[in-house]
Amino acid sequence: MSEGSDRWDAACQALRLLAIDPAGLKGISLRGRSGPARQAFVDHLPILPLPRRKFHPTIPDEQLFGGIDLAATLASDKVFLNQGLTGNPATLILTMAERAGADLGAKLAQLLDSDAGHCLILLDEGAEDAEHPPPALTERLAFHLDLDGIGASDLAAADIVATDLEQARKRLPLVPAGTEDITSLVTIAARFGIDSLRAPWLALRAARANAAYHGRDRIAPEDLALAARLVYPSRATMLPAEEEQAPPAQDPPAPQDQPADGDTRDPGMDIPDEMLIDAVRALLPAHLLDQLVPAGTTRGAGTSGGAGARHKGNRRGRPLPPRPGRLDGTSRIDLVATLRAAAPWQPMRRKAMPTATGLLIRPSDIRLKRYEDTSDRLLIFVVDASGSAAMSRLGEAKGAVELLLGEAYARRDHVALIAFRGTSAEVLLPPTRSLVQTKRRLAALPGGGGTPLASGLKAAGELAMQARGRGLTPTLAMLTDGRANIALDGQADRTQAGADAVALAQMIRAQGIPALVLDMSNRPQDALRDLASHMGAPYIPLPRADAKRLSTAISTALDG
Repeated sequence: MSEGSDRWDAACQALRLLAIDPAGLKGISLRGRSGPARQAFVDHLPILPLPRRKFHPTIPDEQLFGGIDLAATLASDKVFLNQGLTGNPATLILTMAERAGADLGAKLAQLLDSDAGHCLILLDEGAEDAEHPPPALTERLAFHLDLDGIGASDLAAADIVATDLEQARKRLPLVPAGTEDITSLVTIAARFGIDSLRAPWLALRAARANAAYHGRDRIAPEDLALAARLVYPSRATMLPAEEEQAPPAQDPPAPQDQPADGDTRDPGMDIPDEMLIDAVRALLPAHLLDQLVPAGTTRGAGTSGGAGARHKGNRRGRPLPPRPGRLDGTSRIDLVATLRAAAPWQPMRRKAMPTATGLLIRPSDIRLKRYEDTSDRLLIFVVDASGSAAMSRLGEAKGAVELLLGEAYARRDHVALIAFRGTSAEVLLPPTRSLVQTKRRLAALPGGGGTPLASGLKAAGELAMQARGRGLTPTLAMLTDGRANIALDGQADRTQAGADAVALAQMIRAQGIPALVLDMSNRPQDALRDLASHMGAPYIPLPRADAKRLSTAISTALDG
């Protein structure tokens, strides 16, 4: 089978499992432009047992979630409500999902968390990497499918029989989840850097659905393998490290024909975690490194690039839901929202004031318009130019930063450059938009000397706070090998240098400054991983990446 045929077969398997347990698996995020593969997949959606409701990202809340029927209420003496598309359990199909905002994503995520029985299909038509549905929403869906590149010749008839699905839905509640199954799925998720417990929970639901489809009364190894292959690859944030060989056990192994006490599972049904990991690893795309999204970060949904912090106001920006308020001469009234708030009270107010004419508006009905604007973003590159870094990855780090500078210039971001080497750190370039000047300073950056990591963090924190005071939104991107050996006072003391770095990392986290730590050493450093944890920053070890992959990983993590 071709690669396209394999992906189409996986898509059909995911749809089959979703048809068995739509409320438990929540839904599918389907990425693909209009074409034969996407049309064939949409044609198979009727196998889902719930009625289908299609909507678009700009749908009003009243149509989607229900609310007051304004026209009917104003024309009568009582309040009329409309139910909305989500009034009853349904298969909700969101078209152009890549254009959905974070507010709609949060509302739909809350709807899925309410366990109201809904199933969500996201039709993602994004053409660029930055175009995708809200991460808070896609995290709740079991399956993420990519149909781009699948041709008509790859489409085989889906082996999905409606009667088989109905029988599987009846058997599903009878399939238990064993402790061993849960442990295996959680362990594999951790090995691939998946820190959300939703992933192993959804994988377990998928394994139970597959067991029910095949008429089994318990989860088999092939069920776990299929669930891991369908749920984990799109969520992986790292490649699993090779496990060290454990020393041979001194005690003789237990007889194979005698199960342990309390374990009624057939030993022949056990499957090593490494086999499941290999199954997932085989489905990871070759360019996984370019798609990593570290824990705690998101990719921007828009195409405009580096937007900074959000600022709420009442004059310009992206519209937000209106809020009650008072007219003070500077705020703008939202007329429709005000009428909607006043409509339910009209019958009561007319009885109290029978001679009054027109609509009776009270100050409590007033709703004010709100908007959200974004500030400019400042990317502060903190580059390790010490001797240890120069011996390993300083060349790649310079190349990565230079590539990122070009992207920042295209997005009109501000950039700043801090280098630390010897006994202190130096701000080589204050916040600027000058691409030529920044590249010139970076090229002239020498390498050598000690690693004053604490001084680099101190200079970065101070520059970030100054930039924040000028209305910018700072973000730190630190590239280092993590071998701190110069304390904040300039003395060569490795222990004190580590303690100073931790204290300053905690200060940066307390100030709410977003950061990213990229380990450019030849082997991942545990000390640098701990430092990133104290900073509240994603940690990305890239021991064998060139400048292009380094820049792509940083850009992906900071984009948003």
